[in-house]
Amino acid sequence: MPPKSDINKAGWEQSEFPILCETCLGSNPFIRMSKQEYGRSCGTCARPFTVFRWNPGSGARFKTTVICQTCAKVKNVCQTCLLDLEYGLPTQVRDTALGVQSEAPTSDINREYYAQNMEAKLDGDKSGLASGRTASAGKEMLKQLARTDPYYKRNRPHVCSFFVKGECKRGDECPYRHEKPVENDLSHQNLQDRYHGRNDPVAKKILSSHAENQGLKPPEDVTVTSLFLSSLSPASTELSIRTTVLQSLPTVQPTQLKSVVHVEKTRCAFVNFKERSVAELAAQAWANGLEIDGERVSVKWGRSRPKQPQNLAGPSAPNPPVAASAS
Repeated sequence: MPPKSDINKAGWEQSEFPILCETCLGSNPFIRMSKQEYGRSCGTCARPFTVFRWNPGSGARFKTTVICQTCAKVKNVCQTCLLDLEYGLPTQVRDTALGVQSEAPTSDINREYYAQNMEAKLDGDKSGLASGRTASAGKEMLKQLARTDPYYKRNRPHVCSFFVKGECKRGDECPYRHEKPVENDLSHQNLQDRYHGRNDPVAKKILSSHAENQGLKPPEDVTVTSLFLSSLSPASTELSIRTTVLQSLPTVQPTQLKSVVHVEKTRCAFVNFKERSVAELAAQAWANGLEIDGERVSVKWGRSRPKQPQNLAGPSAPNPPVAASAS
């Protein structure tokens, strides 16, 4: 007679092999893994899951899985490094290019309930990301940024804390790195932010560098919050432009979009945002162009307003508004 199932373990996850990227798996084709059922709580949904631990190769540190397989399938990421399995990029970079937003709850409330529902929904599926909904501009952006080759340097041991304090006496026998740690934004990463694709410093660095390489370096004038769209379709309207803009930026609220000025005669438009940070996010997402009404639209930053001469009519006379133009 089979033993009764433990009701306290209902919804907990069991697995036979982890979901890993090639980098985390390591260069050694013969590795030994330890397996511990319900060894820890998932870093995102807090459900107990099967934990795997292994050494990816000589001179590398032991690695372990930090999220459950259900959460990994929902975002199509590695259970250890949380990078996308197809492109090797942070989820924030991928989701920005695809124009999608995570539906998973970010608070402690209902996280476990959501994970259990997704586990049943994803039964037999490889990933929770819908295929075929990426525009060609987003696909091109991901192909340019994709990391196809393994980066085994990521498996190096951690920095020796005793060496940092000048107290390590093990020398070459120390299994940790004898280097001074670098203090910057990249050294302060959060597991939740990396998984959900929000405020990830690595993703911000990749997106900003790519935007600059595509000619979308933010202007020094921080008052510029407009982007110029050219080569629009003759069928485009202000409504279709506004709808596409908001759909391609799922994290941007409609209230953060100040206005859309469509110049039908010259087939161009100005997209004006209320905040500079939102305009920079849009420039990063549209670095390879934006598809509106079936046409690939070119994107440039708007120009700064020209400085007004000294008002001769008196200090109370208002300055006339000046429309932004393409750079």
